[in-house]
Amino acid sequence: MAALLIVGLGTSVVPLDSAVNIGFPAIVAHFALPIPMIQWIVIAYVLTQTALMLTFGRAGDMLGYRRIFLIGTGVIAVAFVACALAPSYAALLAARFLQGIGAGLILSCGPALATSLFPEAMRTRILGTYMMMFGIGFALGPTVFGVLVDRFGWSAVFSFRAPLAFVAFLLAWTLPRQPRGERERFDTAGGVLLAAGLSFLLLTLNRLWPPGLLTVLFAVLAAASFVLFHRQERRAPQPIIDFAFFGRAGFTLVNVMNVVINVAAFAIMLLAPFYLSRIPGLSLPQAGLLLGLSPLGIVLAAPVAGRVTGRIPPRVVALVGCALSAAGLCGISLAGAPAGIPLLAGSMLVQGFGLGLFQVAYFDIVTAVIPARNRGVAGALGMATRTIGTVTGATVLMLVFQSLQAAGIGFTAAFQATFRIAAALPVALILADLARGWRAGEN
Repeated sequence: MAALLIVGLGTSVVPLDSAVNIGFPAIVAHFALPIPMIQWIVIAYVLTQTALMLTFGRAGDMLGYRRIFLIGTGVIAVAFVACALAPSYAALLAARFLQGIGAGLILSCGPALATSLFPEAMRTRILGTYMMMFGIGFALGPTVFGVLVDRFGWSAVFSFRAPLAFVAFLLAWTLPRQPRGERERFDTAGGVLLAAGLSFLLLTLNRLWPPGLLTVLFAVLAAASFVLFHRQERRAPQPIIDFAFFGRAGFTLVNVMNVVINVAAFAIMLLAPFYLSRIPGLSLPQAGLLLGLSPLGIVLAAPVAGRVTGRIPPRVVALVGCALSAAGLCGISLAGAPAGIPLLAGSMLVQGFGLGLFQVAYFDIVTAVIPARNRGVAGALGMATRTIGTVTGATVLMLVFQSLQAAGIGFTAAFQATFRIAAALPVALILADLARGWRAGEN
């Protein structure tokens, strides 16, 4: 299991990026920025990571997952140092772009590398452990780095991760060498079109409200890029993505589910901090601990899902995860003024547990359908759809919340209504699955 811990260490530096939000006020003050400019800290990183992830996954299938993981940990270690030492805002954005490349390399091959180190019979357990370590990184972000930023300043969210990435880079050299995949020609045109399509999609989501000419332009460019990408993949001898898999209703649906359940889940990170800031006497560290309960639920659920998925159809585990996620979001929607901290804490934990069950089941379904030789693409697909879900959630849920507030119903009522809408999304996924008759044997 030492090899899995090395992969987990290298992967954990990516979800630790949840700490960057804590440093936003300090970054704005340090570089004397208008507050809206801070959004590019997120866009430069997330757009780069998501746009390149599937292409990197395909490269891992061809060149070996260990090699891509090594490059990724090395690149991201350098990027952390560059971010921490950035002399200007432009330099910081360039370093975040480099960090996005490193994160895309790591996440694209992380699940594939982890499962390739063990027998196929252990796949679900390994995926469960891998997602547990991913959840640990996500949980530690807002809790640990809040203290570090308070003491060392905004650069701490980058500088303290550089040694972790460098150690992971050194340890990764001890991982077993893997043979290269079959000698194939890389689909460069497909990679460029896919990166363009995902980039324009994320830019469209970012500018969804208020809409304008740029929103329409980005949407048209995204649609055109995806259409051309689909055509390219149909005729490419070795495509990045084999669209034949999406001809299966169950496979298509589970990918849509991964997007939608992450749209709903992002309501917590997006709106809960504003709610917690209104609770009298609740300190910033206490608020951070409460926010950490949702990713803690993922940590607790992932190994459980890894064990039970071998005995229970992954479709059933995924549906149970959706149900628990909906229950947790619904519980949060019941929080009023004054706040019920126990209800809030318990609901966040239940929501995270449900999300953890779903994500492990999702990865098990995808990696079972896509052949082992393309497992880099399978893992990258899971991470990319997750990121698209969170970006969509950030835009759509904030739009819903602001519209409700504009209607004059007040903060607490708008908060409750938005979480009820978020809770309805996993319920809709369950109904869609039942309506389609997505049988376990199809996956």
